Amino acid sequence: MMASPDDRRRELAQIHIAKKDLGIDDDTYRLMLRTIARVDSAGDLNAEGRRQVIAHLKARGFKPKQGVRISHSSERTAHSDWDWVNKAAPDRQATLRKIAVMLKDAEREKAYADGIARNMFRIERVEFCAPDQLRSIVAALEYDRRRRAEKAAAP
Repeated sequence: MMASPDDRRRELAQIHIAKKDLGIDDDTYRLMLRTIARVDSAGDLNAEGRRQVIAHLKARGFKPKQGVRISHSSERTAHSDWDWVNKAAPDRQATLRKIAVMLKDAEREKAYADGIARNMFRIERVEFCAPDQLRSIVAALEYDRRRRAEKAAAP
């Protein structure tokens, strides 16, 4: 049986939450994905690969939070955070999802990525960027993450 797009999103979210909760750095995370499922990105995992990665993360101590569900009345609000990703061109969605996760990890709003798109490419919204421009935005967000980590570690 094929996993639904919602199952895929939920499993990918669980993988990224586990990565953050367990404090796994990017190099170790990529090595884990390569070793377990022979992929370089969680977005490339098939259903079986996602299950294997989640099982591995649980074996390493990840405890998913149970019982957190979105009620139907708030479903639209919860999904609106991802509408800009889901409504984008299919060839851009994977990179936009990566940008969305990076923004969430940095506790930044989508407007931050829009600002990067404006400053770098004079494009008003990040979802209108070409794939190579999106990769540059990912690099800028990674640079920002490293800069903030160094600043936090400084005495």
